[in-house]
Amino acid sequence: MNTRITLQTHATNYLNERRQLGFGLRTPGYSILSFARYVDALNSQAPLTVELMADWARQDQGNTGKPSTWARRLKNLRSFCRYLQQFEPRTEVPDDSIFGRIGQRLTPHIYSEQEIIDLLAAAHKLDSYIPGLRAATYETLFGLIASTGLRVSEALHLLDLDVDLKSGLLNIRKTKFAKSRYVPLHPSTLEALRQYQLLRNRYIQVSDESRFFVGARGRRLGQPLSLKQVDRVFISLRSQLGWINRGAHNGPRIHDLRHTFIVRRVLLWQAQGLDVDQQMLALSTYVGHAMVTNTYWYLTGIPELMAGAADKFDAFAHIPEVSHD
Repeated sequence: MNTRITLQTHATNYLNERRQLGFGLRTPGYSILSFARYVDALNSQAPLTVELMADWARQDQGNTGKPSTWARRLKNLRSFCRYLQQFEPRTEVPDDSIFGRIGQRLTPHIYSEQEIIDLLAAAHKLDSYIPGLRAATYETLFGLIASTGLRVSEALHLLDLDVDLKSGLLNIRKTKFAKSRYVPLHPSTLEALRQYQLLRNRYIQVSDESRFFVGARGRRLGQPLSLKQVDRVFISLRSQLGWINRGAHNGPRIHDLRHTFIVRRVLLWQAQGLDVDQQMLALSTYVGHAMVTNTYWYLTGIPELMAGAADKFDAFAHIPEVSHD
């Protein structure tokens, strides 16, 4: 007699397979396991339907009553449902028609060159119990993100051995999407990192396994910086500088330095007359995007790049038609 495989077993197998391929699936994983427990509790032998999935989605933990939340929960099930179709072909896959589409990506704040200069100048004035160390830490951290497009978490998780000042490379270990990569550095960025390291080593004993960026005062002296710490400092500097928000978020963010790096690179290629399509894969690899489509989003999602695309199309539209008579 065959023992029926529970949906929770299928869910565990699916998540294990995907994670071995490098996908984190933290939030989708919670949803998939929650749905599997829900279905197993019903003890139903029928194929999975979108009606059943919608019933589960409406029972979100926060009882939000928001279709957007339910749509997001359903979206987390799509790949899993396709996986299940190999065992039960009648398994349905939910789409956007049930609760509507999830909100699109919000436009980021693209920093001007002067805003970045002002941010680094403000960070340079931060006080510290150790002369200059806290200021150098944040000035170098924000400058590194702006000049390389690193994610904030990638910069904060850099170990001392990951910063190769001789070859001018950063070793970005498995982070988002479990991908690792090397990031070449501009000589000016390399020099800033070198100066920070010299100052830090004057006051703090470090090893290869120590974090490159460390706290500079109180009990946090020499300890890894937390994202909460860095956000708190950034928000204070942002308030002090009084920027006008040009993005769709609540205000300019550290992460927008990454967006700015990508946009400025593409704008530079456009100004140089280079074929942007030929450069996009290299840029996508450099910034650690899982798919090149994530990089291509900037061409349609950012006003500065949309203007360039519109100019290109306008020029194309005015090319005289060739008569074949």
